[in-house]
Amino acid sequence: MALRFTKMHGLGNDYVYVSLFDQALPGDPSPLARAMSDRHFGIGSDGLILIAPSERADARMRMFNADGSEGEMCGNGVRCVAKFVHDRGIARKDRVTIETGRGVLTLDLEIRGGKAERVRVDMGPPILQSSDIPTTLPGDPPIDVPVEVGGRVLPQSAVSMGNPHAVAFVDDVAGFPLETIGPEWERHSAFPRRVNAHVAQVIRRGEVRMRTWERGSGITLACGTGACAVCVAGVLSGRTERRIVAHLPGGDLELEWPADDASVFMTGPATEVFSGEWPG
Repeated sequence: MALRFTKMHGLGNDYVYVSLFDQALPGDPSPLARAMSDRHFGIGSDGLILIAPSERADARMRMFNADGSEGEMCGNGVRCVAKFVHDRGIARKDRVTIETGRGVLTLDLEIRGGKAERVRVDMGPPILQSSDIPTTLPGDPPIDVPVEVGGRVLPQSAVSMGNPHAVAFVDDVAGFPLETIGPEWERHSAFPRRVNAHVAQVIRRGEVRMRTWERGSGITLACGTGACAVCVAGVLSGRTERRIVAHLPGGDLELEWPADDASVFMTGPATEVFSGEWPG
C-alpha cells in the first residue's frame, strides 16, 4: 500500500513528513528514511519525520536523519509538525503541544488565511551539564574549550537542546571549510553520541551568521536547535545579547534566552512544498 507523505521545510531544512494518524508505517523507519531522503533516487530531504498520536500532547514527533539514525529533536522540524497538525485539522488552534525526544513542547502559531505561517517554539531550557550534553570536554557547560579538529584548533562551546551541539565562533563563517571539517567534527571523540557542529560569526551583539553540519545529515541550510545553541553559547561567552537574529543559509531565525534558568524561544517560518504517495 502506498504511503502518503508531505514535503515541508523550515528555512530550507527539509524533511519528509508522514502522518500516522490515518495510516500505518510499513516496518522499520530507518531504511525508509534513507530511501526517502536520497536526493537522486528518492524524494530528497534532510530526513524523515513521523507525526503520530500522543497521550500527552496534540501529536508526537519522531525524527530520523538522512542516514537513518534517529535524532532526539529538530527545531525546524517541530515547527512544521505544528503547521501540519493545525492545517490538517488534527489540532486547529493557535497554540499546540508536540511530544518530542526533548519532552512536550508548546508552540504558538501565526495564522494567515487559515494556514500556519510562522511558529514560536518554547524549546525548554538548555542542558548545560557536560555529562548530560553529553561531552567529555571540561566545564558545565564547556565554553571556548580549545579542541583540535581537522588540523586546526577551534574554541568550542557545547550545549544540548535535547540533542548535542558544538559551537565555534570564527571570524569568517562563509570561508570556513565546513565541508571537509564537518565529518570529523561530528564524530570527534569528545562527543560520545556524535554532535551537531556549528560555526558562528558575530556581526553585532544582537546578530550572528552561522552554518551547520548536522549529525547524520551533513551540511543543511538551517538548524533550529543549533541556532538556539548558538544563542546560548553567545550569551555564556559574553559575545551576544540574550535576544538575537541568526542568519542561516536558508533564512533568519529569531532567538531569545531571557535568563539562565529560562527556556530558549525560537521563532521562524514553516512551509509546505508538496504532498504525494511513496510506493508500498
